[in-house]
Amino acid sequence: MSDRLTARFGAWKSPVTSDLIVAEAIGLDDVLLDGNNVYWVEARPQEGGRHVLVHRAAAGSSTDVNPPPLNARTRVHEYGGAAALVHHGAAYFSNYSDQQLYRIAPGGEPQPLTPAPASPDQSLRYADGRIDGSRHRWIGVRQDHLTNLHEPVNSIVAIDLAAGGAGVVLAEGYDFYSNPRLSPDGRRLAWLCWNHPNMPWVETELWIAEVAADGHLVEQRKVAGGNAVSVFQPEWSPDGRLYFVSDQSGWWNLYRLEGDGNARNLCPMAAEFGQPQWVFGQSTYGFLSNREIVCAFSKGTGTLARLDVETGTVSAFNLPFTEYESVRSDGGRVAFRGGSPSAPSAIVLLDAATGKFEILRTAMADDPTLRPYYSAPQAIDFPSASGRIAHALFYPPKNPDFEAPKGELPPLVVKCHGGPTAAASSSLDLGIQFWTSRGIAVVDVNYGGSTGYGRAYRDLLHSQWGVVDVEDCAAAVKYLAGRALVDPHRAVITGGSAGGFTVLACLTSSRDEIRNCFVSGASHYGVSDVAALAQDTHKFESRYLDWLIAPYSDADPRVEAQYRQVYRQRSPVHACVNLSVPVAFFQGTEDMVVPPNQTELMVDALHAKGIAVSYLLFEGEQHGFRQAANIKRALDAELCFFAAEAFKVCLRF
Repeated sequence: MSDRLTARFGAWKSPVTSDLIVAEAIGLDDVLLDGNNVYWVEARPQEGGRHVLVHRAAAGSSTDVNPPPLNARTRVHEYGGAAALVHHGAAYFSNYSDQQLYRIAPGGEPQPLTPAPASPDQSLRYADGRIDGSRHRWIGVRQDHLTNLHEPVNSIVAIDLAAGGAGVVLAEGYDFYSNPRLSPDGRRLAWLCWNHPNMPWVETELWIAEVAADGHLVEQRKVAGGNAVSVFQPEWSPDGRLYFVSDQSGWWNLYRLEGDGNARNLCPMAAEFGQPQWVFGQSTYGFLSNREIVCAFSKGTGTLARLDVETGTVSAFNLPFTEYESVRSDGGRVAFRGGSPSAPSAIVLLDAATGKFEILRTAMADDPTLRPYYSAPQAIDFPSASGRIAHALFYPPKNPDFEAPKGELPPLVVKCHGGPTAAASSSLDLGIQFWTSRGIAVVDVNYGGSTGYGRAYRDLLHSQWGVVDVEDCAAAVKYLAGRALVDPHRAVITGGSAGGFTVLACLTSSRDEIRNCFVSGASHYGVSDVAALAQDTHKFESRYLDWLIAPYSDADPRVEAQYRQVYRQRSPVHACVNLSVPVAFFQGTEDMVVPPNQTELMVDALHAKGIAVSYLLFEGEQHGFRQAANIKRALDAELCFFAAEAFKVCLRF
């Protein structure tokens, strides 16, 4: 006889509470190495989302580098990344409130290097820097919100570490720049750049230049990329050879620029050594020596391996992780952020010679008593429209304390990742376990356009946003229901940002077979009017919709009118006539990516129809919630909304 309590799926009591999720959980980003020291950035919800650069000394002690209220977070591209660097013990970082670049010498106080702004929105912003030691200067990306009122100007600049200042422009003329990297001898600089309407995963160019005696760049030349090829993470080897990741083969593979100017694929493989560059500073490889590279790649599951660049031999490390981010190496040591389905994400230090590793910091305490409640993801491939195969991670309900009445099937939460050029993560996510431990299945859909499956799959979303993603989410429900794994009459859909758009597009679809798959939905800072977004968003994504849907403006008035009609057809706010189920909305007041009016247009339309709607507007939040109290409130509110409006269960607390 089972000692489990019998209760309906969705009504199970769970120890994975919103209080637990926000109590100690932190974000871990931007791993850095400096001598024998390891650094990383922590995003702390308990401190209002403040980003803190943390120093781990060789002796094992950890200390915060930037004191409160300094917040090591840049607003370049709004998504930021690579806000901090450390060189010979001195830390350099962008501070969120004023976007000034600061320096903290060992044992010293923070000192600004760049001028104070007139306002946070009229500022010079800095990211992705490196120190040019021989010339005593910082080199990195600057986004100028002062000079051009129409659109901020991006460039690569150099800042004298003694005199400070706004920076001297080294490279300009392209709409976007990233990854400025100096050769070991300081005589050459490599960087990536691209223009509207491209996003960095669509097309980037890799350039190099000689650094003249006065520090300016000469003999600038493109060496890779362009022509619908995406280049990722250029790096110089210790002996001064240029490596990079390119998808010219159809997969993001690792290349080296040879002496004849051609690039050689070092390890041809149907695997991804690159990632979509939503933030600065992403890294999937580092150098163990001139001949060996430590690299992370994904073939559904992530692998960290040693690559012999001359023979192409790959030797995987035996590690318990399925995802690898921010991979850094100084030769003998490898530091990275690792994730797995069964333990919290962690900052990890690996001895490349022995294969032994040490966990330096976890995103939250690893409580062994919670492990029996964790549902492990199952990779599924399923048929979708037009004969294509889509992908997802399926999490069945799991709770050792409960069982469901005989014959009952669990409700389903369909999760849509953001981006939309991104991917579902296999790392332990308590936000997913929050549902599964209550008896609610989750499917995290890698719809067409997601990364991790090669360029052809990524390009499925070209001109098809609001079509392919919508079809694949509905197909996931039908696939799971057809195998009696979920209750098709209790399926809901949730997502944030671009995922929020997919939620609303599913719920307002003109196609009954899609719309009727879902009995409710939740949009977290999601897009409702794509035409409004095309006219009102930040520079980085201001032309993204040209690729996802169609060029919003065109020289031919007839073509432009046709494109505008497509925008209207794809906008959920103009299809509310099809909407008949309750929807919850969650939005931040300071969101510069998807402004609040995107949500409020939809809320007003639902009120006008008399459909049940919940709208929570969080003061001071941006694109994604960072404050512990708001994260907790959003989790609890979404659960209560779905329980009442879709699952029809009484919650146990």
